[in-house]
Amino acid sequence: MGGDRPIYNFIVILEIAGKPIWWIILLMIPCVNIIVAILVFISLAKAFGKSEAFGIGLALLGFIFFPILGFW
Repeated sequence: MGGDRPIYNFIVILEIAGKPIWWIILLMIPCVNIIVAILVFISLAKAFGKSEAFGIGLALLGFIFFPILGFW
């Protein structure tokens, strides 16, 4: 993730994960955003055929798990 358009990046991730776009508002609320991000990353992992544990890895150690998701 990252780049110069972080909100758009999260909108694309929400679309891939199959979550509604209005969840972007939940991602801007302190403390709620942690739970919502974990749920989104678990759904993103499932969309790519990975386990729920992989989704938690995406949330906690994204710099390791996102390249794995992208290249394997």
